[in-house]
Order: sequence, then C-alpha cells, then structure tokens
Amino acid sequence: MTLADRIDRFRAVLDEWLRGLYHGMISHPAYEKIEQEAEDVMDTFMLACFPDAFGIPSPVSYYTAELLPYLDDEFEAWERRMWDRGSVLERKGHQYHF
Repeated sequence: MTLADRIDRFRAVLDEWLRGLYHGMISHPAYEKIEQEAEDVMDTFMLACFPDAFGIPSPVSYYTAELLPYLDDEFEAWERRMWDRGSVLERKGHQYHF
C-alpha cells in the first residue's frame, strides 16, 4: 500500500466519521424537532376538526365529518396519542426539559 493510498483511505474514513458526527449532533435532532412540530400541528388540526371525539361539543362537526374518510388512518393514531397524554401541554413541556 502506497502513501497516496493510505492518505486516500484516511480521508475516506475521516469524511465518513465527520458526516456521522454532523448527522448525530446537528441534522438528526433537527429532523426530530421538525417531525414533532409537524405532529403537533396535525394534532391541533384534528382536535379542531373532531372535538366531539373527546366530548367537546362543536357546531361544525357535521361538516368536518366529511373529512373522516380521508383522515381515517391518521384519526386512529391521533386518538391513541391524545388519550395517552396526560394533558395537551405535556408534549410541549417535554421539548424544554431534557
């Protein structure tokens, strides 16, 4: 193995290591925060559309019921997430406490 081959190999390993470090420290946590925020927005939208699922009367339930066939898969997951939370603010509190 020549010196040039060793240098190329070292650069490849260093490049892979630095990419992994960047992903682990900066990129991945950012993706998690974006996914959590998108899920929170979706939860808010679903709660505004289907408040009667939790016993909150809503005059627009008749109109939002038309959305149910399109949101069926998300509705079940959303309902499960909302029942598992202690409160609506619980998730927001976890963002600020590590």
